[in-house]
Amino acid sequence: MLIPVTDPKDPRLAPFMNVRDRDLQRSHGNAFIAEGESVLAVFLSEGARFRPEALLIADNRVETALAWSPPEDLPIFVAEQTLMDAVVGFPIHRGLLGLGRRMPSAPLADLLADRPRVVVGLVGIANHDNMGGIFRNTAAFGAGAVVLDATSCDPLYRKAIRVSVGGVLRVPFTRLDADKGVTNALTGLGYRVLALSPRGAMRLDEVPTDRPVALLLGTEGPGLPDAEMAGAETVRIDMAGGFDSLNVATTSGIALYELTRRMIAGH
Repeated sequence: MLIPVTDPKDPRLAPFMNVRDRDLQRSHGNAFIAEGESVLAVFLSEGARFRPEALLIADNRVETALAWSPPEDLPIFVAEQTLMDAVVGFPIHRGLLGLGRRMPSAPLADLLADRPRVVVGLVGIANHDNMGGIFRNTAAFGAGAVVLDATSCDPLYRKAIRVSVGGVLRVPFTRLDADKGVTNALTGLGYRVLALSPRGAMRLDEVPTDRPVALLLGTEGPGLPDAEMAGAETVRIDMAGGFDSLNVATTSGIALYELTRRMIAGH
């Protein structure tokens, strides 16, 4: 459904208007915007958890969009680059935007009904780059799900989706209510919760593989709250002497590689 558009005020383009402001104000309700070639390739793939409702593309990106074999009933609005920039509110050099709709958070027990061997728990992750990086690593290493506390930032923020290279659109996730702790929720479902700490009692390669594990990550600087740490087993990534700090997204990549490798191999 290639639909040429020539008027930046076309009401059909309303969800795409002033994308940057809508990121900040959340005035677009339950909609989210996915941006760029790599992200839309995931968005339109069979593994995506969200179905796109529409695309807005520059007229020189039509072949790219059609190469993804989009559903025949998917509206694809095609605009000249200058008109697309006017709609979006800034120069959108990638020329590819997708519109999706959020879904209600699944109950935690339903999310983990298949008992994935490795999941990720996030507490207080406030930086969208880190959020996107963690989801990218979660998708890359095959962890089964992400569980967010109520204070973590929005995984469906446009920048988080972009940094995740579409991982946010593929990995199942849910957000807990404000009165629910991630550690307690996951231990209650039989998970061994592993809190990363420079002073962790156990090395990462010493984690037992007898039951599913949840990798618990907190914001950089303050780290994980004491209430979350109290019910978890502490794990460390050994580093060179005199240095004990890693970016949280980097930490997730190292830990997920090791945990998924060992949990799948069973040793």
